[in-house]
Amino acid sequence: MKSDIEIAQEAAMLPIQKVAESLGICEEDLELYGKYKAKLSDALIEKTKDNSDGKLILVTAINPTPAGEGKTTTSVGLGEAFGKLGKKAVIALREPSLGPCFGIKGGAAGGGLAQVVPMEDLNLHFTGDFHAITSANNLLAALLDNHIQQGNELGIDPRQIVWKRCLDMNDRVLRNVVVGLGNRMDGMVREDHFVITVASEIMAILCLAEDMEDLKRRLGKIIVAYTFDGKPVTAEQLSATGSMAALLKDAMKPNLIQTLENTPAIVHGGPFANIAHGCNSVRATRAALKLADYVVTEAGFGADLGAEKFFDIKCRKAHLAPSAVVLVATVRALKYNGGVAKGKLGEENLTALEKGIVNLEKHIENLQKYGVPIVVTLNSFVTDTQAETAFVEKFCKERGCEFAISRVWEKGGEGGIELAGKVLETLENKRADFKPLYEDSLSLKEKIETVAREIYGADGVTYAPAAEKELARITELGMGDLPVCMAKTQYSLSDDAGKLGRPTGFTVNVREVYVSAGAGFVVAINGSIMTMPGLPKQPAANSIDVNKDGVITGLF
Repeated sequence: MKSDIEIAQEAAMLPIQKVAESLGICEEDLELYGKYKAKLSDALIEKTKDNSDGKLILVTAINPTPAGEGKTTTSVGLGEAFGKLGKKAVIALREPSLGPCFGIKGGAAGGGLAQVVPMEDLNLHFTGDFHAITSANNLLAALLDNHIQQGNELGIDPRQIVWKRCLDMNDRVLRNVVVGLGNRMDGMVREDHFVITVASEIMAILCLAEDMEDLKRRLGKIIVAYTFDGKPVTAEQLSATGSMAALLKDAMKPNLIQTLENTPAIVHGGPFANIAHGCNSVRATRAALKLADYVVTEAGFGADLGAEKFFDIKCRKAHLAPSAVVLVATVRALKYNGGVAKGKLGEENLTALEKGIVNLEKHIENLQKYGVPIVVTLNSFVTDTQAETAFVEKFCKERGCEFAISRVWEKGGEGGIELAGKVLETLENKRADFKPLYEDSLSLKEKIETVAREIYGADGVTYAPAAEKELARITELGMGDLPVCMAKTQYSLSDDAGKLGRPTGFTVNVREVYVSAGAGFVVAINGSIMTMPGLPKQPAANSIDVNKDGVITGLF
């Protein structure tokens, strides 16, 4: 079969105006970015705000493995399958980060015959949203350092600067840097840090803001540093809010593209789920709900990260009520969790499958705590055997889940009809009774420990002294009622990437805590997770090229 990029480059795309017409959107409500990309206007969002909401379907997955799970592929294929069944559906996804595109993971446009296009545009610069976020973030950093250089009227303690610069690239050498070297006119010498753009608070704010007024309110609340007497200093105090908002004005508008089968896809925002809250923008999700009867969205990485944050942060803050969850797994990934080496995953091994399926079991149990009905889907591979598939199906049904095989990578929407049918059946017969995992009134420590025990299966939580101190300070500042955003490895339910399956007898270690006051949550960094990833020994960037005709190759 052809590579993903070859399939995408041969796609018969419709002009984006035609795609918009299928949702009842006229051309005057689009801001065109060439033939196949457009932003939805503020006027459209305003005129559709009183429309009734469609059904919101979350796609999540087991913990990712080198075997691949295909969560985005399943999301795209499910949306295409709804179209095959004559349903008015929209796919609402995140934008890819350049970090993984040039690193090891690759892009985030789906795969096979279940992709969103134009694939190269989406995976690279797209409509410039990430560049705007990076610029706004670094403008605030520049204004902060300039304020100190120009006399430091606010009394900022340079040892207590918490705002970090950002770059949408995996670049480990920027994790810890020294700025201000040179002479006195080059600024104060101090230690500084970078995070990847998708882990920045500006990204989180853009994805949670309801409109420009809300965006500016949130930007103004960003805590950038503390004074010598311990008081927080905000972006508003630095008079940075207006200029940051100006940079983000167009980035606030959701982007419309299409799948290989011309199903509408609203793609907007892109916070990482292993560090940030891992969901596309509230504006994009709400716009989709007003434009379609069925909205398929996804949350990053496994359900222990993306789905938990979708429920406990995004749905809580935006008052969203999901109607169903699709939980993606593969026979190969379950056998990997059962101890099978990557090179032998194509061989039937029911013993390893039985051992590794405990990872799926834990995710089912976790999702059931939120009161939303679950459909488990196996992303099909040609090496899957009938016995293996039957074992997983029986396992899921015994736990009260619907089950379906997905062949969308191979067959596009046609391969997702079984799954779409099960989802429609679930929506018809099972009522969601969504509720977050914890109440706002719990202390920050209680929230952290609830997630660690209930979702990860930990025996408890330990805290580094600095994390303990910061939790106390955040609480004293009156922000103890905020939800928590847990940053940890995506590869394990624990905070140790090497613990596969369903680990037990472990504790989660919180090494660092900080408040994202504008986004409205408290970040707890667990284990060894980094907010600025590094490149692997053989980066994907080494294989990407452009030929003499301007055709990109090697991007996947």
